[in-house]
Amino acid sequence: MIDFGIKDIIDIVCVALLLYYVYKLMKESGSLNIFYGILVFMVAWILVSQVFEMKLLRSIFDKLMSVGVLALIILFQEEIRRFFLTLGSQRKLGFIIRFFIKSNRRRTRNRHEENPAVMKIVRACEQMSKNKVGALIIIEHNMSLTDIVNSGEKVDAIISTPLIQNIFFKNSPLHDGAMIVSRDRITAAGCILPVSHDMNIPKGLGLRHRAALGISQQSDALAVVVSEENGAISTARRGELLHRVASEDLERQIAEVM
Repeated sequence: MIDFGIKDIIDIVCVALLLYYVYKLMKESGSLNIFYGILVFMVAWILVSQVFEMKLLRSIFDKLMSVGVLALIILFQEEIRRFFLTLGSQRKLGFIIRFFIKSNRRRTRNRHEENPAVMKIVRACEQMSKNKVGALIIIEHNMSLTDIVNSGEKVDAIISTPLIQNIFFKNSPLHDGAMIVSRDRITAAGCILPVSHDMNIPKGLGLRHRAALGISQQSDALAVVVSEENGAISTARRGELLHRVASEDLERQIAEVM
C-alpha cells in the first residue's frame, strides 16, 4: 500500500507552484520555448534513467545535467536576479493576504480615491497624448528601482501635472529618458532603462515601448508610454504591453501599483 500523507500533498503543491512561477517568468521574458525545451529534456532524462534504465544514455544525461545547471544560471541570470529581488522586496505578509483575498479591487479603488497623485499622472498623460508629446513614466511598486534612478537626474519632487509635462517638453534636456515615480513623489528623470529584445513587439513601436517592456520584464513596476507619433497611451507590466489604453484603465492600473 502506498503511503500518501499531507506532506506529500504539500510537496506536490510546492513543486506545481514552482513550475508555474518559472513558466510565468519565462513567458514574461520571452523565453517560453527554452522552458518547453528544458521540460522535454527533464522528461527524457527521467524516462532514460528511471523507466528504461539505459545505463549509457543515463550516464550521458547525468553529465549534461551537472553541466546544464551552471549553463542555465548563466543563461537566465537576469531572470534569477529578478526572482530573488522579488522575494527580497516582499517584506510584509500583506502581499500574501492580498493575493488570496478577492476584495483587493475594492481596496484599490478606495486607495486611488484617496490618492490625488493618481489623477495628476493621468491628466498629464491625457494632455501629452492630446499634444503628441512623447513620454515614458515608470511607477515603482514593491521592487526597488535604485539602479534605474541612479542612471538619471534625481528630482525628488511632489507629483504635479505641470511638472510632468515640463519634464517631457520637447526642449527639455530630460525628455528623452524615463521619469521614475516612487511613493507619491517624482524621484528622478532622464533615466536609462533596459531595452526588451522580444521579437513579438510590433515594428511600428519605438524605443520607448521597448524600454517600457524591458523594465516590466525585470521588475514589478508599471510603465506608461505616450507615443510621440500618434499620441496613443500604452502600458507595460509583468512583461505584457497594452496599446491604446483608455483613461479609466490607466487610472486603475496606476492605482494598483500606487
